[in-house]
Amino acid sequence: MIEVVDVHLDLCDKASQTFKVSLKWKPRTHRQSWSLPIWTPGSYTIRDHVQYLHSLNISQASNDRQVQRIGPSGWKADLDTLDLVTLSYVIEARQLTVRTCYLDPDFASLCLAAAVMEIDGQRWAPHCLTLALPAGWNAYVPLPGEETFWAKDFDHLVDAPVHAGCFVSQPFVVKKSSHQLLCIGDPPMGWPANLVNDAIAVCNATCCLMDEPPPAGDLYQLVIHMLEIGYGGLEHDYGAVLHYSWRALAEPDGYRKLLQLIGHEYLHQWNVRRLRPREYRPYDYSQAVISDGLWFAEGVTSYLDLTLPFLAGLSDRSTLLKDLSVEFSPLLINPGRQLQSLADSSREAWVKLYKATPASADSQVSYYKLGAAMAFCLDVRLRQQNSSLTQVLRDLWRKFGRSHRGYSRLDIKAAIAKIDPNTANKVDAWLDQPDSLPLISIVKDLGLRFEERYSNKRETGLTLVEREGLVLVSRVAISSQAHHAGLVVGDELLAVGGFRLRKVDDLCKLISNEQPVSITYSRRGRLSETALFSGLPQVDHWEIVIDPEAPSELSNLRDRWFQII
Repeated sequence: MIEVVDVHLDLCDKASQTFKVSLKWKPRTHRQSWSLPIWTPGSYTIRDHVQYLHSLNISQASNDRQVQRIGPSGWKADLDTLDLVTLSYVIEARQLTVRTCYLDPDFASLCLAAAVMEIDGQRWAPHCLTLALPAGWNAYVPLPGEETFWAKDFDHLVDAPVHAGCFVSQPFVVKKSSHQLLCIGDPPMGWPANLVNDAIAVCNATCCLMDEPPPAGDLYQLVIHMLEIGYGGLEHDYGAVLHYSWRALAEPDGYRKLLQLIGHEYLHQWNVRRLRPREYRPYDYSQAVISDGLWFAEGVTSYLDLTLPFLAGLSDRSTLLKDLSVEFSPLLINPGRQLQSLADSSREAWVKLYKATPASADSQVSYYKLGAAMAFCLDVRLRQQNSSLTQVLRDLWRKFGRSHRGYSRLDIKAAIAKIDPNTANKVDAWLDQPDSLPLISIVKDLGLRFEERYSNKRETGLTLVEREGLVLVSRVAISSQAHHAGLVVGDELLAVGGFRLRKVDDLCKLISNEQPVSITYSRRGRLSETALFSGLPQVDHWEIVIDPEAPSELSNLRDRWFQII
């Protein structure tokens, strides 16, 4: 007889925004221990989910056992017998993100890594999930089963998000595989009329990119929460949960960016969920796990997601170049690229990327954006050898992803070296040395060029925010005019040149030339003044455009690059 861990979630007390969790299993030893994951795979920072857990109890035959805490997220108990054990507790569900749990009278969105305990010795045992739901609610879980859902082990269970409410899923088909689409929310302009068909086109394009059907098969579940404010996605083996803002959707590029996000998470079925850095095979839910491979997991995916609407026939060449410009422009503007390498950006995700401040751009780079730029550079170099980065990704998938083996940097370099040894030899420098990526020159290799676009505002180096009626300094750029004026983060700006400052936009209105102006500010309640010089307008962003003077061999390479696959 196969031993099973029974997991039950009671969502009936929806107004309390809490739900009850109970786990039942047959112990193998008299000492039992268990723990709650401290992070959610796909979101590389410590979340301390245990802060939302209370009322923990363990019992046998209706008799409570004494529990001892052995760590911030771990407990143990000594048992008199090896009879069935019941562990119960309550989870507060008030955080609506892709990596946490949320419950209210309208719906539930649960990330089980934030809710279900790992029982020591039972990680690889089958887990059976049942739900108690409010009247009229339907449940959607990307696991086999209907009222009872089956997971082959703990990892399989906590990777399966739970959604429940009065909504109904929409079926769609990708490469003969049946998928589900859950649309949660009521955007004022309504859901896009072509969303299902366009999502199918993007998913099909992703399968063409990887040259195979979706590895999730018939179990894939795409969940889109349409919110007033929000953006993000979290990949799973058998689905993805997306948050998107209806305000962003109303912007000119908003719908295409939503399709890119869908493509990004869909591609993660291959790259990161099944094809992972070796440090994440298997996951260690108890601690931060450092890897320099996140640039490949997220950066390559971020680069390719820009191409998927184009590959799906939903975009054009000029739009793709525009999207690349938006992705790469911050890398040319922000000074952080000169201090932090791409490998270090990956390693330091746990302490920096997810905890960014307005000043982070001075000392950090995003492994998403810089990783995408490196992916682009590798792609162009490999296309010069009549191959592509897509071929490298496919090769790594076949060698490591399909067999559930983790890869290392050496494996990536080896896959590149089979096509172009010279490019493979550059990988270490591009990863380990800050500001080493030859992005500008490689853009030129495609018969393209960067063109600067200037701001219409004079540069001061100040970033301001309005908070509770106050105008506060949130960032001071290094070596800027504001830096030399002695202003620091947290200062409240009161007046410019003797005129009251009430709004963030007032600053540029009160600074009209290069002459210094007096700034009245408050720091820790004490009033002071300083002189602020303003510089000329600085580069606001960069655009990638076609170079009309590029020779034919470069334009031919560009045409091959536009084929994407």
